[in-house]
Amino acid sequence: MDLGSHRPLLDAVIALDMALHHRMVSLTKLRSYIEANRGARGIANLRRAVDLAEPTTESPMETRLRLLLVTAGLPRPRAQVSLDDEHGRPLGRPDLYYPEHRLGLEYDGATHRDSLVADNRRQNQILNAGYRLLRFTAADIFQEPETVIGQVRLAMSQRWPVASN
Repeated sequence: MDLGSHRPLLDAVIALDMALHHRMVSLTKLRSYIEANRGARGIANLRRAVDLAEPTTESPMETRLRLLLVTAGLPRPRAQVSLDDEHGRPLGRPDLYYPEHRLGLEYDGATHRDSLVADNRRQNQILNAGYRLLRFTAADIFQEPETVIGQVRLAMSQRWPVASN
């Protein structure tokens, strides 16, 4: 509660995402606390952080990417959505996903160097099934945030079939 109410928004959401992902707290309990403490110092900050929190997020950099997009005015993407081929076979889970655009977003951290072959195979299957995928690194997010936002905006502006996922 202290992290969410007294830290900068990004730090608060990262902390909440990780606590929620590891089931240290629930959104229901957080919202109950907020309701019970209306008017308390920092509660508006906590409310905003909870509204932006996502329990399925698996890393702080995924949170950073999601918040970069949302604070730039883009719609909130879904996190860790399973994508299937036309026969219902699972293809993988992009970190973030815009179903109406069939657009997946991946944050590639250091662990992706160790899984490059498997990641490339998975990406090829996803692309061949008619999904689109954009990949970003820490350098993109920290050094070129406007480029990241622009690439996602461009991909979302392009006409694409409606997805069933």
